[in-house]
Amino acid sequence: MNPQELKSILSSGLLSFPVTDFNAQGDFNRAGYIKRLEWLAPYGASALFAAGGTGEFFSLAASEYSEIIKTAVDTCETSVPILAGVGGSTRQAIEYAQEAERLGAKGLLLLPHYLTEASQDGVAAHVEAVCKSVNIGVVIYNRNVCRLTAPLLERLAERCPNLIGYKDGLGDIELMVSIRRRLGDRFSYLGGLPTAEVYAAAYKALGVPVYSSAVFNFIPKTAMDFYHAIAREDHATVGKIIDDFFLPYLDIRNRKAGYAVSIVKAGAKIAGYDAGPVRAPLTDLLPEEYEALAALIDKQGAQ
Repeated sequence: MNPQELKSILSSGLLSFPVTDFNAQGDFNRAGYIKRLEWLAPYGASALFAAGGTGEFFSLAASEYSEIIKTAVDTCETSVPILAGVGGSTRQAIEYAQEAERLGAKGLLLLPHYLTEASQDGVAAHVEAVCKSVNIGVVIYNRNVCRLTAPLLERLAERCPNLIGYKDGLGDIELMVSIRRRLGDRFSYLGGLPTAEVYAAAYKALGVPVYSSAVFNFIPKTAMDFYHAIAREDHATVGKIIDDFFLPYLDIRNRKAGYAVSIVKAGAKIAGYDAGPVRAPLTDLLPEEYEALAALIDKQGAQ
């Protein structure tokens, strides 16, 4: 799959990022991960991001990363394209990128570098180095310390033909509009704010109809129903699901930093696909929060 073919795939449909399965000791659980991917793939997501933010990329060892990406690629080879999360320092991100390409990933999601602040030019140089280290398509994730402007993204687009996507995790509408207007159809644009469904209608109006869903991990049917309601502008259905599920869901998610990942793992366990605990520094939901989430999921009916 060349970068332009991947760009076409990412320009429509629902995307998601499976959680990474760990056993009770916190080690990668390959069998559980295969089971998860086999369950989720037929629901119709356009692409899946392996070892992304919700896949706890930030906590993975390099040896685990290789096994996770290979497992995802092999399991989903005939069903759905796999994009691999990459990040960290520039040299580390390049090593991950080249390993993911070697293992057969169709593209990369370039997560923000970590810890240190950096100038716009420095971040752009980081992105360019990663893009030029591989031939597969790259999606840049503007979030946290990665806050590239429209002019710099335009420069990167000129220098890096395989930079084919922009994922927004900032929620800066002025910046999003400037990027969308300046870059036009050069990129595939993805909504990437935590619990993206809450922002989906607003982002569709901005010309960003595609987003990645975390709740696809445990209520995939509801996630697809919501995406299709957004696509056909079925405001009644969108409003009902937001009121019945997403607003009370956000009430739980917002109680602690890091719960955007923890609540998804809890949901997977409730759905019968236990992915094990989150890794430090994240913490799992408290028992009463888990029960509240279970009640919300139960109201969504069979998936």
